[in-house]
Amino acid sequence: MNSANKLQVKIFKLLDGSEYSKVSRFIEFFIVAIVVLNVLVIILESVHTINQRYGRAFFYFEVFSVVVFTVEYILRVWTYGVKYKKSEGGAWKGRKEYIFSFYGLIDFFATAPFYLQLLFPGSDLRFLRVFRLLRIFKLSRYNSALQDLGEAVVAERESFYSAFFLLLIACLLFSSLLYIVEGLQQPDVLGSIPLAMKWFIMTIVGGWGNVDPTTVLGSILIIVTQLIAIMLAAILTGVVATAYNAQVTRREAKYEALVREVLADGVVDEEEQKELDMLKQKFGMSDEQVEMIAEQVRVENQEKEEKAQLEKSKE
Repeated sequence: MNSANKLQVKIFKLLDGSEYSKVSRFIEFFIVAIVVLNVLVIILESVHTINQRYGRAFFYFEVFSVVVFTVEYILRVWTYGVKYKKSEGGAWKGRKEYIFSFYGLIDFFATAPFYLQLLFPGSDLRFLRVFRLLRIFKLSRYNSALQDLGEAVVAERESFYSAFFLLLIACLLFSSLLYIVEGLQQPDVLGSIPLAMKWFIMTIVGGWGNVDPTTVLGSILIIVTQLIAIMLAAILTGVVATAYNAQVTRREAKYEALVREVLADGVVDEEEQKELDMLKQKFGMSDEQVEMIAEQVRVENQEKEEKAQLEKSKE
């Protein structure tokens, strides 16, 4: 392996977080700080008086941020070439995997608006500024919360399908009934089933569809619809909370399995400690959680040793 390849591997490990060191931690905190400041600047820019006073400083910070994010993107594309051997697809496979991955697309669109404005200076591309808000998703690379939530939703997708199926049935049923009951009295807002469905969705999402009933039966239907909205919200909240809790439990079990493997021989070498630290950082576990798991494993190992010695002495 030549010096260029060694440098590629080194930078890949630092950016990917697979090498737990002070440099990788500094890079992580540096990027996180810039992302948080970017979001703050985007918010402050929307305030006219603040933007008028500090607009030039905001622009300079935007240029600095774009340079940092561009260098990061280029380095990631370059270093992902070492992820796979030639027999496994080579450099192109690793780079393609990153470019079209979730984080790769986020990294690209986080800086694209700036360069488009440079390429087309006379065009009105203000709508592209909204893509700058995508930079906040860069934080999910350094925290597993969003990933855990996504995996929890995927794990409980059948429950979500059932909830949305019930929502669809309720939407069709109550929209049709409200159209029949209130359609003639309020043709502008409930004069067709699609309009009534629009009201139903607004009621489910916002709690009120901005329609006052004119009949007793219409009032009853609206009250029942609001109760259904509350029940569906409770069901979906319970499903997500249960799934997320299960995902956190699986994460801790994975870490515990690694701790058991590391402590099996009673010695934790430098590489094993780095792996534990990296997994701890990835899962966002506290020192107390890690110590509790390690202590539990030590106690279990000690009990096994004592039991083995006792059985050996009996023989």
